[in-house]
Amino acid sequence: MGAKAKLVAQPARPAAFVEQPVPVLHDIPDPSAIREPQPGPARQTLSIIIPIYNERQYVEKILDRVQAARIPPNLNREIIVVDDGSTDGTTTMLETLEGDRTLKIHRSILNFGKGTAIRVGLHYATGDYILIQDADLEYDPNEYEQLLTPLLDGRADVVYGSRFTGKVKGMRWQNYLANKMLSSLSNILYSAHITDEATGYKVFRRKVLDGMPLRCKRFEFCPEITARVRKAGFQIFEVPISYEARTAKEGKKIKLRDAWDAFYTLIKYRVIS
Repeated sequence: MGAKAKLVAQPARPAAFVEQPVPVLHDIPDPSAIREPQPGPARQTLSIIIPIYNERQYVEKILDRVQAARIPPNLNREIIVVDDGSTDGTTTMLETLEGDRTLKIHRSILNFGKGTAIRVGLHYATGDYILIQDADLEYDPNEYEQLLTPLLDGRADVVYGSRFTGKVKGMRWQNYLANKMLSSLSNILYSAHITDEATGYKVFRRKVLDGMPLRCKRFEFCPEITARVRKAGFQIFEVPISYEARTAKEGKKIKLRDAWDAFYTLIKYRVIS
């Protein structure tokens, strides 16, 4: 027999090794450092209610000042004008301004009084904060920010602008005395701790006025709201403001009988709801 072929196992040849490139990672942030964008503070609305009766000589000026007045940046501005049966051309002037998107204008055929006009304005107001603005030039809209600050920073729900801790110009002594007496009576009957009950600058957080059964018709708005606010348990926060009085010849409408009505209103709401 022929010799058998001898099989010799050959060692396995190593597989070819191919070096793979190492990926380079650029600027990969730490996952713990990734934050979702946070929304800014929600915008709120300031409703400015302006009751107007026969203020033709002032209406355009006061609306210009109200619209130009500086307010905190997170607030929208809503201006509600209630023309309370004017007969001197005020209505016609308002018609020329009605195209402004910030204005809401309500017209009454008859003159019902300041208190009624404010109640009408409250019906139309949609704001988170309500500010009352007289239609003359006795009060300065440039002071809105200082009136609003205690509300926005959570210190207050109701703010009154005090003329007597600020600057008073041109007020007759009879009016000065009546104002002081009304403030004193408010403090005695309602522990209000205020210096100016009859101020034209009053600002409220919306929740204060919601559901409040106001009945005022004329200038008794101030004593009624003071009485109801205090009976509801809200403290009144005062800030100093400036005031420049006008005369009856210049259009001032409040009379002596209105002072007596104010005293009566403060006493009345002490004993009834």
